[in-house]
Amino acid sequence: MFRANTDVDWTYLSPAAILQPGERTGSYRLRVDELLVDSAGISTISSEDFAVALLDEVERPRHRRTRFTVARTSERLASPTEAADR
Repeated sequence: MFRANTDVDWTYLSPAAILQPGERTGSYRLRVDELLVDSAGISTISSEDFAVALLDEVERPRHRRTRFTVARTSERLASPTEAADR
């Protein structure tokens, strides 16, 4: 619906598959319309880094009229089980 409407300026930010409180690193990866995963197939980001990515986009828009995704940059990620235990 949004992509077809040229009268609306929109941006849609999708988090990683696992979004949970954690450490704010200020570092993250971006991709357009694609779930980001690490080498083990895990997709995660802390709520703190997700907020940083959102504010970065508000301050310096780079994804107008598009959906983009964000995920943690580190390859040292918790497994889904470890993530659920936090």
